[in-house]
Amino acid sequence: MITITRRRFWCNVVDMPKAILFDAYGTIFDVHSVIRNAGADIAGDLDALSQLWRRKQLEYTWLHALMERYEDFWQLTWAALRSSVQQLSIPATDAQLEQLMQSYLTPDVFADASVALAQFHALPLGILSNGSPSMLDSAVRHGNLESHFAHVISVDSMGTYKPSPRVYALGTSRFKLPADEILFVSSNLWDAEGAKSFGYRVCWCNRSGAEFVSRNLDPDFIVAGLHQLPNQLP
Repeated sequence: MITITRRRFWCNVVDMPKAILFDAYGTIFDVHSVIRNAGADIAGDLDALSQLWRRKQLEYTWLHALMERYEDFWQLTWAALRSSVQQLSIPATDAQLEQLMQSYLTPDVFADASVALAQFHALPLGILSNGSPSMLDSAVRHGNLESHFAHVISVDSMGTYKPSPRVYALGTSRFKLPADEILFVSSNLWDAEGAKSFGYRVCWCNRSGAEFVSRNLDPDFIVAGLHQLPNQLP
């Protein structure tokens, strides 16, 4: 378990970020709530399925980005689910798999995310996500988060995935701000590092207490939950 670092890089109002950009899945939305809430009566280790499904989902985005063969996040999520069920030898019907996929449209919002979002009134907020537009629209509406976000940005318009710099550039383009005036927040360390490489100020939400090893792309600060984020800003 690491100690939460509280490095205050913004010590006055001049250095206050002018916008905050959040990752969606794993940061705002709990991806592991998908299986819990699906109601699909599937036999097997569902925790293992949830973990493997998420890992393969991300691996497929990286692979397709490297191959420059874009398929949207919904299709890759389907492929990751089928592969995970097969690898774990979990018997599941097409109807059960469909239930799991439909549950991806209505993930739970992390409680700490709800607390943080409710405290930001003066700053414009946005989402920058691998999710397809329809997935993000459904998740945001289900979580009653529409009023919080000025922009909900999908990689779909760029035809590739994080951590491509072309994806992170969507945030600066939409907010019409330079990267160093935007705070990027993600629970995924690889995403935080990609955003840092692009030039954003970065907060890593380390909910799991994972050990942090510096790779010269350190986040500007680390929080254990998004509820701590407002206290990090001046």
